Parts: sequence; C-alpha cells; structure tokens
Amino acid sequence: MLRSLNAQELNELVQGLLRPSALVELAILIGCLLAAWVVVRLVRGERGDPDSVWFGRRIVDGVLFPVLALVFGFVVKLLLGGLIKPAIFKIAVPILFSLVVIRLSVRVLRASFPATSWVRTAERSISWIAWIAVALWILGVLPLILDAMGDVRWDVGSTHLSLRNVFEGTLTAGLALVVALWISGAIERRLLRGTPRDLSLRKMLANVVRVVLLFVGLLVGLSAVGIDLTALSVVGGAIGVGLGFGLQKIAANYVSGFVILAERSLRIGDMVKIDTFEGRITDIRTRYTIIRSLGGRESIVPNEMLITNRVENASLADPRVAISSGVQVAYGTDVPALQPVLVEAMLRVPRVLSEPGPSVQLGDFASDGMNLVLNFWIRDPENGLGNVKSDVNLAVLAVLNARGIEIPYPQRVVHARISREKRDEADLLGPVPSIGEPPPVAATREPRG
Repeated sequence: MLRSLNAQELNELVQGLLRPSALVELAILIGCLLAAWVVVRLVRGERGDPDSVWFGRRIVDGVLFPVLALVFGFVVKLLLGGLIKPAIFKIAVPILFSLVVIRLSVRVLRASFPATSWVRTAERSISWIAWIAVALWILGVLPLILDAMGDVRWDVGSTHLSLRNVFEGTLTAGLALVVALWISGAIERRLLRGTPRDLSLRKMLANVVRVVLLFVGLLVGLSAVGIDLTALSVVGGAIGVGLGFGLQKIAANYVSGFVILAERSLRIGDMVKIDTFEGRITDIRTRYTIIRSLGGRESIVPNEMLITNRVENASLADPRVAISSGVQVAYGTDVPALQPVLVEAMLRVPRVLSEPGPSVQLGDFASDGMNLVLNFWIRDPENGLGNVKSDVNLAVLAVLNARGIEIPYPQRVVHARISREKRDEADLLGPVPSIGEPPPVAATREPRG
C-alpha cells in the first residue's frame, strides 16, 4: 500500500512539472529569490561582516538569504494551493529548508570553532546528510524509511524507544546545540565589544551564558529522544561523587577560574610572573589561563595554581613599570652637571614616560669610579623590557662620548710573593736593571805588584 502510494505521488509530481503552470511557478520562485536578495542587500549594506552568521562575504553566503527565500516560497505555496496544484514549490521548499540547515550549521560552527580542523569534515557531513534527506523526501522514500525505523523498538528500563525516536531526537539535539552555540556566540561578541575595561568579568559572563545554553540544548535533545529527565538526578549524584574524588582537580580549576574572573585579580593584558615564567595574560578560560612570554612562548597554567601560589602582577593597580640601569664614570667627573643632561637624553627615548620622569642618582663610590643609577618608567611592558633598556643605555653612551667623559677600566695592583732563598739570591745578584738600561759590570780586584 505504501509503495503504491509513493509511486502515485511521484507520478503526480512528474506530471505537475510537465504542465504549463510549472513555468508560472518557476517565474514566481525566481521572483522570490530576487526579493530575498534585495532585502538582504538593503539590510546588509555595501560591505558585510565575514564573521556574521546572518550575512557573510557575499549576499548569499549567510543564513538570512535562504531564510527569506524559504519564507517567501512557503507563503507563495500556500497562496497557490487554492488555484493550482504546486509542483515546483513542492521541490523548492524542501531544498530551501535544507539550505537553511546547512548554512546555519556551517556558519555557527565556523564562528564558534574558527581554528579547529574537524569543522571542515563536519561541514561536509552535514551537507551530504541534508541533500540526501531532501532527495529522499522529494522522491517519497524518506517517509517509508521513517516508518520502517519506527517499527524497530526496544525498552530501556521504563522508557520505550524506537530507532525513529533516536534518529529524530539526535537531529533535534544537534539543531538545539547549534542554536545554543549561535545565541551564546552572539551574546559573547556583544559582551566583549567595546573598551578593554572589565574584560575579564565580561568574559566570565560569556562563558556562563554558553554553558547554560549548551546545557539547555542538551536537555532539549534528551527529551526529544524520549529519555526521562528525572533519571538525571541519579546521574547528577554520580557526577557529584566523581567530582568529589576523581575529578576534584578539574573542579578546583573551574571554580578557581570563576573566582579569578569575579575578583578581577588577574585580567587579560596583565604582565604576571609565576615561579620563573613571566609574560602577558592573553586569555582566561574557565579551566586554565594562557600566558605568553615576551619571547613568544605560551604557557597554559591551571587556574588552581593562580589561586594557591604567589603571583606577581605588574599591572594590577598600575600598568607602569620601573626599570633601572647603571653606568660608571671616572673620578673627577662633574656629576651634578651631568645628571640633568642624562635625564634629558632618557626622555628622548620614545617609550620612556615623562610622568613619573626618569632620574639619575649617584649610587656609590667604587674602586675604579663612581656608579650612577638610571631609573625610568614605561607603560607597555608587554612590548619588551630589554629593548627599551638598550635604547636608554645607547642614549646615555652617546652623551658620555659627546662630553668626553671616561668610563674607567678596572685597575688592579698585583703583589708577588717569593721564597727566602730566591730573595737572598736576588740580593747577591744586585738590583734588576730597568728596561733599556745596560746590565751592571761586575767589580774586579787588581793583583798587587
């Protein structure tokens, strides 16, 4: 009976495509597509946002174009139902619906996981499944397959499941998770937009919104499959026991991440030092924090370590950082006259701040010369400390060379100790002649007549 009904519907579809009214439907469908294109063009403007789910690089790349085309086509199909028997729109509406699902899934996955390798594979899989389902629907085969899947049943406890329920529930759960990712991504972009003030707190709110929406999507998917949600209470108790024993470190990291984001003791962009690793915080996740050193290396630090260990934050209250250097000048240098000249030279270095300004202090009196301490402040430690210190030292060196001020070399006096036998032998030989002086002539005694 089902097979004969399927063949009858397919024959009616083919006959409808051969009728002259099919050309009218085709013209109306083209008009619907043009109307959707014009609306998207007006809403999108001259240039679209390539990261937007609604739009894209081109007008037809986003989700808005197939959604509008589907709405226009569905309305026209309802209006034509009382005049003619639609044939073109009977094919066009499922195709447009499939296009909406593909565009929505692909755009959301690309926006949520931009640097993930499996996204490309997921895009192809979704596209193939959607187009195959549309083809089977148009041919009338998909309802037969769904009816056959409904006959495969089994019991899980007190829950009665069928293969069709599992299949439809899986699709519903996937669609719900995609929509949850879409909404959470839109909220996250809106929260993170603007000035970097309170960026860590807004990042925490975005993470909380994403987790809540994904949990709601998961519940919707489970209920669509037919699983009794009251059983989750038992699962929740088991998860609580697991967190208390085997997953306590992971739970501690998650809790520590929320504490860090709520207290704002560490923020994105701060210069911190943990143990021997020093760098700039580039991202704070719920489980770990990413710190990038000035040399380009990145360290993934569990959030629990940032709570329990001592962390040096150079940007907590003030992003300005003090740097010290030193130089030694010879004795006899007019230090009071040299100090303002060196301060002016350090101020000419681009990254050195004028408030608080640099200073030159007489540190101590060394054995070879006088040590001068050079102090200055910068506001951007994330751009490096060694390079600005080198620029200041070069500026100071140029001033010393221009004024003829000597940087003294180390001087040492060496005392040599010799044994008593060597000293007696040296006394018998007489004094050692200096360089360029002829050796002494030994005295001789003349014999008596």
